[in-house]
Amino acid sequence: MNTGRITPLGVTLTKNKVQITVWAPKAKSVICRTYQPNKDIVLSPQAYGYWYGESKEIAAGQRYHFVVNGEALPDPVSRSQPEGVHGPSAVVDLHFDWTDQDYQCQPLADFIIYELHVGTFSPTHDFEGVIERLPYLKDLGITAIEIMPVAQFPGERNWGYDGTFLFAAQHSYGGARGLQRLVDACHRDGIAVILDVVYNHFGPEGNHLEKYGPYLTEKYHTPWGKAVNYDDSWSHGVRDFVCENVLMWFRDFHVDALRLDAVHAIKDFSPSHILQDIRRTTDGLMRETGQRHYVMAECDLNDKRFLEPLEQNGFAIDAQWLDEFHHALRVAAGEEKKGYYKEFNGVEHLAKAYEQAYVFTGQYSTHRHKFFGSSANGIPGEKFIVFSQNHDQVGNRMLGERSSMLFTPDLQRLMALAIMVSPFIPLLFMGEEWASQKPFYYFVSHSDPKLITAVRRGRREEFSDFHGEGEMPDPQDVKTFHNSVLDWTETALAEHQRMLRYYQGMIALRKSNVVLRSFKRENLHVGHDLQKDSLVLRFECTKEMLICILNFSSSTQRFAIPEGQSWEKVWDTADSKWGGLSSAIMTDGFAHLAARTGIIIQTRI
Repeated sequence: MNTGRITPLGVTLTKNKVQITVWAPKAKSVICRTYQPNKDIVLSPQAYGYWYGESKEIAAGQRYHFVVNGEALPDPVSRSQPEGVHGPSAVVDLHFDWTDQDYQCQPLADFIIYELHVGTFSPTHDFEGVIERLPYLKDLGITAIEIMPVAQFPGERNWGYDGTFLFAAQHSYGGARGLQRLVDACHRDGIAVILDVVYNHFGPEGNHLEKYGPYLTEKYHTPWGKAVNYDDSWSHGVRDFVCENVLMWFRDFHVDALRLDAVHAIKDFSPSHILQDIRRTTDGLMRETGQRHYVMAECDLNDKRFLEPLEQNGFAIDAQWLDEFHHALRVAAGEEKKGYYKEFNGVEHLAKAYEQAYVFTGQYSTHRHKFFGSSANGIPGEKFIVFSQNHDQVGNRMLGERSSMLFTPDLQRLMALAIMVSPFIPLLFMGEEWASQKPFYYFVSHSDPKLITAVRRGRREEFSDFHGEGEMPDPQDVKTFHNSVLDWTETALAEHQRMLRYYQGMIALRKSNVVLRSFKRENLHVGHDLQKDSLVLRFECTKEMLICILNFSSSTQRFAIPEGQSWEKVWDTADSKWGGLSSAIMTDGFAHLAARTGIIIQTRI
């Protein structure tokens, strides 16, 4: 991985001087031009396409451009864009007085993840707004927050996946210092921070990367156009760029984990895949600092190589989002079988997801028109992250409906139980825990009219498989953004308080129950009944047995309880304290569950 880079990339403040490094392999000349005071610092060419210079006259906060072959451009590894993606870069001192010296990130098996979008999570739309809600999240039982991408994007409204400057924390959110304060505050409360990053494409507006060098390649094409250049000519500079970005988030921001967006869209046939280089980069930093860091990924390939260790030529990803569990769960709950839901068979596939993680393990996929998937046998449960909703599954609906807008409260509680009793890592999407009635739309704030038109057209095409009626909210309209902001006053209303207490209790049970904490997939046995539209999950520990019954049907069902044991009901989704109407009845060796309810019973073996 040593490709000749001699210092950290960009403009770096050190004790006695400022070091300046930029990769521009085809440039004839490169100058670092600073403003107020105005000064040109001529950089010298180095090996492998790098340019380098030093100065003692640059200060934190100072604006600057790189002038490449006479054209003034923002720094590709800018740490700050105070005037937006089209303005100059600004020098940032990343030194921070951390208070988390005694903090150590917990094991993955202890993660209860809460996904949030900084701009819509609070009324202030920034990192400080998240800090103010940390006591709430801790009381809820959350042990890790997952932050949607914060790399500088155009304007002030965006999901974050259009980030143009991967090294610059969004200025309107509070910039680098604001993010550091947030991570430090999370660590004081024992909450880990997962940051969503995007290495499969670069945002279009304000993107000058190709003026510096071949960051993209025509060898492959992705949904966003040309692929990021990980294995073509000059790819070493792009790989340095990404690995340096990984190091920065872990080292300078103390982020605990990175969630890599859509790694299935990364094209790389190098002997060492870029994901393997990211793994080695992370491992090297952990050896150096003694801190634990995780690399997670969104991947829809059902290929366990992504999770296998480097020694087996795997990519050594620590955990993967498990979309197929979500799809099977939603169909079991009554989601209409449209689009990619078409080939999921409800409780049958949900049972397989519990036992095998992947639903498609080599059989024919009618959605993909090919045989698809591999077995995940031998992969521990903490390698998979499951959810009943997330930003994609809510925001990629045309009307941005949450589960609370699609399903009755009894079904919401049942789906939440299905997540919490899984042998996987549970993830909640912000507001889910109180059944928020606010939609979560897709929104942008581009300035390029052609790009705005393309986004509108692309979203309409994306919705064609799922929605035949209704009008798509305009992603560019500021109202679309404001309508997506959480309404925290909802939590004062009785029906929302009941759901919040339900989630608090369920998370507490997940944390305290010795069987649910075991995470040993081999100790889980799942039975499903298509006629009853239900599942029975049996967990066995050394001294205890736990059974969870999930009734997705629209009528009361009777389930036999194993004899020879004394059973105690420890959870009931239909309990009146949650707003349930018909608690489960256990009598004469049977459990009677009302429609769309679930229970947990437990005994000692």
